[in-house]
Amino acid sequence: MPSIDSRAVVILVVAIIAAVCDVRSRRIPNVLTFGAAGLAFLYALATAGLSGLGLAVAAWLAAAVLFFPFFALGGMGAGDVKLLAALAAWFGPVDAVWLAVFVSIAGGVAGVIVALYHGYLRQALSNVWLMVTHWRVFGFRPVPGLTLQDTQAPRLAYAIPIMIGAVCTLWRR
Repeated sequence: MPSIDSRAVVILVVAIIAAVCDVRSRRIPNVLTFGAAGLAFLYALATAGLSGLGLAVAAWLAAAVLFFPFFALGGMGAGDVKLLAALAAWFGPVDAVWLAVFVSIAGGVAGVIVALYHGYLRQALSNVWLMVTHWRVFGFRPVPGLTLQDTQAPRLAYAIPIMIGAVCTLWRR
């Protein structure tokens, strides 16, 4: 009988709780994201010493750096970035990259599904073109009217693609 990987259990529990919170309130609690990251650091230190802690911190930083631009441009909430970083700390640096890839794919597919469901796909594609044009002219900065704070577009609880990405990353192992 295969043993249950305690890290996988924690990753799944954190991802599921975050998804439920995000769907219900459109917020992911800091106590969950920072708590999960802190526990990942302690677990890494306890099981692999300072080198394990260093790898967990590196994975946390990698995920935060990879997804921070989406937050800075107004397209992703801070809770999403903190959740990704916390899960990455549990996964480690190599799997953190896979997590980022799978989350991005799941987010893209989910975004298209949400846009189709709400009859918003044509407008979403037009908005993407507008953002690319804006960035080419003005540089990378939030596009007025197209951020989470000031748009009426359908919203995606991004913790769901993050949860799917975590499951895919666990499956890949």
